[in-house]
Order: sequence, then structure tokens, then C-alpha cells
Amino acid sequence: MKANIHPDYNEIQVTCSCGSTFTTKSTMKKALHVEVCALCHPFYTGKQKIVDTAGRVERFNQKFGAMRGKAAA
Repeated sequence: MKANIHPDYNEIQVTCSCGSTFTTKSTMKKALHVEVCALCHPFYTGKQKIVDTAGRVERFNQKFGAMRGKAAA
């Protein structure tokens, strides 16, 4: 088998948008930021939470909000 073909396995800090942080091992070299983790995911918490990434709902409403109530022709 070839020697030294596997990437380095580093400890990295993972930060969630809810504020929780934890350490894990990965082949990544820098810290990782995630939007949802096990502490805030609706499946694990049993609560519904809407994550609006970069105002996408507002952009959709601006683009298509004028079409409300109009019938498609």
C-alpha cells in the first residue's frame, strides 16, 4: 500500500448559529460554522424553529408579493 496517502486528522472547533460550540475531529484545518446543530434542530428539540437564511422569505415576498390575489391567466 502507498504510504502517506491519508490526510491529516485535526481537532477543530464547531460553532453553531445558536451559540453552542463543540470540538470534533476532521480533515479540515480551520474552524467550522454551522447553522443547525443537535441542540437546536427541531427533530431533537421537539420545537419548530424557522431559520431564515439571509432574509430569503423577505426577498420572496418582495418578488412575488404583488401577485397575491391575482388569478393566473
